[in-house]
Amino acid sequence: MKKKIILCIFFIILFFSFLIFFYFNSNNEKKLIEKKKIELIDQENREIIEERIESSNIIEDVSYSAKDTRGNEYFLKASEGIIDQNNSNYIFLKSVNGVINLKNYRLIEISSDFGKYNINNYDTIFSKNVIITYLDNKISGDYLDFSWDKNLMIISRDVILKNDKNSLRADVIEVNIKTKDMKIFMYEENKKVNIQSLN
Repeated sequence: MKKKIILCIFFIILFFSFLIFFYFNSNNEKKLIEKKKIELIDQENREIIEERIESSNIIEDVSYSAKDTRGNEYFLKASEGIIDQNNSNYIFLKSVNGVINLKNYRLIEISSDFGKYNINNYDTIFSKNVIITYLDNKISGDYLDFSWDKNLMIISRDVILKNDKNSLRADVIEVNIKTKDMKIFMYEENKKVNIQSLN
């Protein structure tokens, strides 16, 4: 009789032990599943937020303008601008058009496929298929560094200057937009600027 009671108590304890074990085990599994669900939701939300942040850096139909104390103006337009994530003072541009309107002088027009604009000092780098037109001159190249503060345009890489009279090839053309002076040179001293008369 005592053996039966002991066996019965043993099985009851064993039964409750299994119940407790399965209860805690299933709870842990539920918690793990919930944790994974939360992690997945967090990851999805993070990706959506990053996507929105990334897309919020893109601005369509960008335009900027600047005017100095002498009345000279600088206008810049682009089909698209992307704010630099490392430095918000810079904006990367696509399909860029610039106009420099100097007082008592004709317009200087600039176009390029790409650009980088500094919103603090208006300095702009134009790149790929750069074309500058002013007076009767058309200058083309692959890179233009324009500084509003220094009144300077430096165009380089496959530079060609054309007007009604001449066609000229050089490494660099430097234009001072304040004095209208132009420097044309090659990087290597032994190479000469190539000038062809069109008449």
